[in-house]
Amino acid sequence: MGVTPAKQAIVAELAEQLKSAKGMILTGYKGLTVAQDTELRRAFREAGVSYHVVKNTMLRLAAKEAGIEGLDEHLEGTTAFAFSAEDAVAPAKVVVGFIKKNKLEETDVLTVKVGMVEGKVIGLDEVKALASLPSREELIAKMLGSMNAPISNTVNVLQGVIRNAVYVLDAIRAQKESA
Repeated sequence: MGVTPAKQAIVAELAEQLKSAKGMILTGYKGLTVAQDTELRRAFREAGVSYHVVKNTMLRLAAKEAGIEGLDEHLEGTTAFAFSAEDAVAPAKVVVGFIKKNKLEETDVLTVKVGMVEGKVIGLDEVKALASLPSREELIAKMLGSMNAPISNTVNVLQGVIRNAVYVLDAIRAQKESA
């Protein structure tokens, strides 16, 4: 049985997505309501993450074509594929946050099967650790804040000297007025 050109195109597209993905999560979904799925897709869209349901066989072929190993054992049951070409943390943050927000930890409604960061396959614990990391923008803001702090402190010290001089001059003026 041959693979149709349409399926070959899908496999090639998936392989390209796997190669270009900085961060990727495979999820299992059983019993996810339409409202929950819509909310999850909206969260992915807002985070700049692509999300779609895939056939395990096609994803298996795409992973082989992309040279990614370690996904095969996770490709059973329902599978959805979330990836981001810009932010390695975004897919993990959205999925783990959605699971916590909707209290789905104890159910098998939405589960994380496996993740991938910069071409390296990671397990569930690593996905959760990745999701707890601050975003790139937060890290940049913290770094700039800590770089800015010494400058701000220097300005405050210099302003303090000027402020004290003004207080001394004001005290001298008040003393001369009273005398």
